[in-house]
Amino acid sequence: MDNRTEIREFLASRRAKITPEVAGLTLFGGRRRVPGLRREEVAMLAGVSVDYYTKLERGNLAGTSESVLDAIARALNLDQAEREHLYNLARASGPASKTQRRPLQSGAVRPALQFMLDSMTGAPAFIGNHHMDIVAANQLAYALYSEMYRRPARPANHSRFIFLDPKAREFYPNWELAADTNVAILRTQSGRNPLDKRLSDLVAELSMRSGEFRSRWAAHNVRRHYAGTKVFRHPVVGELELFYEAMELAEDPGFTLTVYPALPGSPSDERLRLLASWAATERIQDIARAPQGQAMPGREESRP
Repeated sequence: MDNRTEIREFLASRRAKITPEVAGLTLFGGRRRVPGLRREEVAMLAGVSVDYYTKLERGNLAGTSESVLDAIARALNLDQAEREHLYNLARASGPASKTQRRPLQSGAVRPALQFMLDSMTGAPAFIGNHHMDIVAANQLAYALYSEMYRRPARPANHSRFIFLDPKAREFYPNWELAADTNVAILRTQSGRNPLDKRLSDLVAELSMRSGEFRSRWAAHNVRRHYAGTKVFRHPVVGELELFYEAMELAEDPGFTLTVYPALPGSPSDERLRLLASWAATERIQDIARAPQGQAMPGREESRP
């Protein structure tokens, strides 16, 4: 993922989304070739010269001050996730030493983290990495994502499941939203970690194998993904509407803890209890933790 290309395409895509009316501009004369803002209009809104903004949009953010980045973000009406992405791209434009951060975790978790997960019995909880792998989980999370473990590849990966497994369209009632969100998270991570070869390889693989992924990746959308609600359609217990809270683990950079509680007393709360009973009966946790090459039994074999 070339940094200059990333910058150029991100800024151009954000500029294309803002109309003169939204930006509060009086339309210049002449027919417009594109619906979004022109470069000179962004430059005017940001208070910089057209030549300077053109240089930035061509991918040269090295040495750009925070005040200029803020002005560009305001001119393009960037949200918080987009603003952070712009800063990450600018940081990656500097000397190589500036892109080196504390090493990110991606493999096995510390035993204490697994103990913590196992102690959480009322809600699905898992730890994921910046490659969208599930690297550790409690029994309810393994049961919730049992469809991801039907295939023998380990670790189970959200992105590969969503874009390469037909079961994902049954599991996510709103598959389009799940796909959009997944790609936006990957795009955000690519801005944070531009030197991550595993992440680049994952993007390349999905781009080759999925047109749905490829078109979304080209949109350059990013997002923060820390709290909200999700809906799943589990093959055993049916529809689950769950809250989610995601927390980055400060002592384990690259790992994020996600918990899915249900509203107490709701139908989803009751279905989580049924899911827990099914998981215990089927030994879901033992099967999910099995080495690569062992998949969960087929759906017809695992129903209560």
